[in-house]
Amino acid sequence: MTADRAETAGETTGLADPIADNPHFHRTQSRIAVVGHPVHAMLVAFPIALTMSTLAADGFYWWTGDAFWARAALWSSGGAFLMGLAAGLSGTVELLMVRGIRIRAASWTHFILAVMLLSILGANWGLRLDGYQQAVLPWGLLLSGFAAFFTGMT
Repeated sequence: MTADRAETAGETTGLADPIADNPHFHRTQSRIAVVGHPVHAMLVAFPIALTMSTLAADGFYWWTGDAFWARAALWSSGGAFLMGLAAGLSGTVELLMVRGIRIRAASWTHFILAVMLLSILGANWGLRLDGYQQAVLPWGLLLSGFAAFFTGMT
């Protein structure tokens, strides 16, 4: 039936959003929570802060040449990766268990970007484990910059 015929027959012609019309769309209550607070939301602050700290420490090492900053970047990159794994695990469980989260395209985009970010964080930390001072320039700083960029995108 064409739009003209639908209007003359008394039918409304509007576009429907099949996702928003889904009864589970607004059911996004966290399944992994402590006293009602979602664990994923509590954990993501740590890898975000530690990723930015790694970039800052790399910059300070480049600027000053002080080995303290290279060592600080080693620890912060390791913390960012490990806390990112914990946040990612809780987020993945939420994604798979909560249908209102799972049916949203933004959730899957966030998931894919977060996995890419975890890969960068792991590479950044792994690069520094063998020799943290030698790892900073140029590859450590470059990976820290990519990690900061992907943190913003995620």
